[in-house]
Amino acid sequence: MELAQNMAREIQEKKDSLEVEGNAGGGMVKITMNGNMRVTSIEISPEVVDPEDVDMLQDLVIAAHNDAQGKVEEEMKDGMGGLAGMIPGMPGGLPF
Repeated sequence: MELAQNMAREIQEKKDSLEVEGNAGGGMVKITMNGNMRVTSIEISPEVVDPEDVDMLQDLVIAAHNDAQGKVEEEMKDGMGGLAGMIPGMPGGLPF
């Protein structure tokens, strides 16, 4: 039981400290996200703010968000796999 509590604490600490940046449009839109999948900042380059093409900006924001989310999932998957190795007989790569 103590091992499970330690693992849960380590996972939460990793989530709390993790910060990734997703981007789209060659870095014209950047989204920073933490390990809890919360967006902590958004940067949008003025060049992509075109009132005549709002759809493009919306697509870039979605793409940057999805990029950041994928990076968080990958980081957590990598971290979880290492923690799973602490349990005898448990295969690596616990689902996130």
